Amino acid sequence: MTALWTTADLRHATNGRLDADVTVTGLSIDTRTLQPGDLFIALAGENSDGHAHVRQALEKGASCVMVHTPQEPHDPRLLVVSDTMKGLVDLGQYARNRFRGKVVAITGSVGKTTTKDMLRVALSAIEPTHAAVASYNNHWGVPLTLARLPQDAAFCISEIGMNHSGEIAPLAAQVRPDVAIITTIGTAHLGHMGSVEAIAEEKATLLNALAPDGTAIVPDDATGDAFFTAALPEHARLWRAGFSHDATLRITDARYEAEGSHFTLHTPTATQDVHLIAPGRHLVRNAALALGAVTALNQPLNAAVAALATFIPGAGRGQIRTILDNVRLLDESYNASTTSVRASLETLALLPAQRRVAALGDIRELGAFADAEHRGLADAVCAAGAVTFCCGPHMRALHDALPPALQGGYAPDARSLAPLLCDALRPGDLLLVKGSFGSRMRDVIAALDNASNPVSA
Repeated sequence: MTALWTTADLRHATNGRLDADVTVTGLSIDTRTLQPGDLFIALAGENSDGHAHVRQALEKGASCVMVHTPQEPHDPRLLVVSDTMKGLVDLGQYARNRFRGKVVAITGSVGKTTTKDMLRVALSAIEPTHAAVASYNNHWGVPLTLARLPQDAAFCISEIGMNHSGEIAPLAAQVRPDVAIITTIGTAHLGHMGSVEAIAEEKATLLNALAPDGTAIVPDDATGDAFFTAALPEHARLWRAGFSHDATLRITDARYEAEGSHFTLHTPTATQDVHLIAPGRHLVRNAALALGAVTALNQPLNAAVAALATFIPGAGRGQIRTILDNVRLLDESYNASTTSVRASLETLALLPAQRRVAALGDIRELGAFADAEHRGLADAVCAAGAVTFCCGPHMRALHDALPPALQGGYAPDARSLAPLLCDALRPGDLLLVKGSFGSRMRDVIAALDNASNPVSA
């Protein structure tokens, strides 16, 4: 396997002490997923300290371990730095500085990871592409993505997230994208930010970090267009994507069906018919953003479109599968916002079923707006005709706002809701499961899987 990091590069990047001659083929911050040849970085967090797992990492085959706390006895494979978090950032910046390919950064209230995954599929069909794992988009996820960047890749895709004001700018400065995508401006983190306009202003700071000749791609109907224009570097381009007639990346002739979606995308250089096998209007928008990035990078659109025709959402992000006795599951359990819940209910309504059922957990970080935001979802539930099971203190507001025929049940948390839901499901049902990460709707998914595959006594 090609070396990702050499001893000389590790020393140079971190200004650290490393006595052994090592070859690093990967990076890990978790010994549970560490592979032989990895550099294990002993990060110290609020709830755990990777220094407690140094010996285990070496025993599992780590070629090197980055530490900032002395270890006894000292092992020559230890890369000793002043602080391991700073060391990770230093590695990321060294990797970014030596990279000669093109970089795309993606932020937005919803759709970041799905757009990233679509773009990864599209660009991988053209040239070697490196992309963030899962939702690695925070203060350690961004530098970890960069530190894992192979020198011979043609493209790198980084995801950038935020919860509070001021978080995007320092991450964007690390990434320095050639293309910056804002997927949506919505109410996620509204409780921290105070207004949708404040969210738009924060998201727009990504554009400040664009390369001088870079391209920003934003929704044509997003709140905060003035922020996008103001944040754009002098010679960078601003492209708008959507359904409006003057959109730079214009979607026309869109058809949304249970088997997928069809649309025509008009770009500054080409017009292309696009087919997605995954259903949902929101995926059409995500695909247009991804294909816009391909266009901005001057890559062949036809190859990207052909690759996207194979795209299937992952677990927790729109995956559809069968559980129990002929119940189909639309698994959107990873995270939620008001915007994404509406999109998921719209997709639910597209799919054929004897009965549509939704299990919804609280949308977090809405602060004083929480009850109103949850209650306001009642129209979307009614439009989908979904018998809805709710859990969490704020989802109570939605449950109480629904007509009795659509009130499936309520429980204080996901674990309590799971048995109610399992008992209520019947063959032919189509079930949507969605909620914020902190609402632990993954517990509902686990319960459904356990009921589908009971362990023999």
